[in-house]
Amino acid sequence: MTTAQAAPPPPMRLRELVFGAACAAALRASARLGVADALGEEPMTPEDLAAAVKTEPRPLLRLVRALSCYGVFVEQPDGRIAHTEMSRLLREDDPHSLRNITLWCTEPWTWDAWPKLDEAVRTGHNVVEDLYGKEFFTYLNEDAPESAEIFNRAMTTSSEQSAREVAALLDLSGADSVADLGGGQGHVVASLLDKYPTMHGSLLDLPRVVENAVPRLREGGDLADRARIVPGDVRAAVPVRADVYVIKNILEWDDDSTARLLANVIAAGGPGTRVVVIENLVDDSPSMRFSTAMDLLLLLNVGGAKHTTESMVSRLTAAGLVVDDISPVNPYLHAFDCHVPG
Repeated sequence: MTTAQAAPPPPMRLRELVFGAACAAALRASARLGVADALGEEPMTPEDLAAAVKTEPRPLLRLVRALSCYGVFVEQPDGRIAHTEMSRLLREDDPHSLRNITLWCTEPWTWDAWPKLDEAVRTGHNVVEDLYGKEFFTYLNEDAPESAEIFNRAMTTSSEQSAREVAALLDLSGADSVADLGGGQGHVVASLLDKYPTMHGSLLDLPRVVENAVPRLREGGDLADRARIVPGDVRAAVPVRADVYVIKNILEWDDDSTARLLANVIAAGGPGTRVVVIENLVDDSPSMRFSTAMDLLLLLNVGGAKHTTESMVSRLTAAGLVVDDISPVNPYLHAFDCHVPG
């Protein structure tokens, strides 16, 4: 039987860390093969599980055994394979599924970019443009459409799981309208319209993103009469006036685009407008390994960065906003509640 183990002594721990790519690759392989989806509530023999996912039994057992060292799946004393709390998160149908997040963080471009991290640290610039000759999202959409689709799915998963928590936190009573900037498919604005039945909401994001907005916001949906879908690049312009603007997880790119976006919001809303910025932080998180790894990945692909509390506040105040409150949304997100002075 193989189970997650206590931390080994430093020399062995470092040996394990340098093989971190093996763990990431094993998670990706498991997600792509659908191992977690094929494994039901009852344990299965390697032979039966291999038949279900169309692999050879012995290599599949080796894959599962490697993952079980991290608490993903468990190999029982009788040799059968069973789920753990973490392996269930790789299932497509789990309400808290991280399957798409797993795929996104291990997409092919990441294996090209990680070896150049030293270059990114030396220069402070992303390496993707040198690798592919294009800005990151241009590359995804033109040359790697499968990765672009995985990105959209991963962001949808993340939004679905946090939208209700964002809506529960925000007290928008007294506001008549809200705009979700870079809001993806609109899960946050839909949750806010559910909470406030007389409120009107706008969703702004790139055309290819909002064309897949949740059906509830589109024509024929139950929220359509109170929702407006606006295609566009919020870094270029914010063509919507609202009482409250919500900006979630998009101030992680370069400082210039952050400054432009915030300037666009201030120009659109005017004095007294409320602006709520929601971000992961690298100095106030129960999962520093995850948040700091994502911080490095942002350096590689777009030259961006996750924020500390101080760096987020400094960018908001430099843009001309007044920060009124900072509150946790959940263990991984914080909300910076601001207003436009004057």
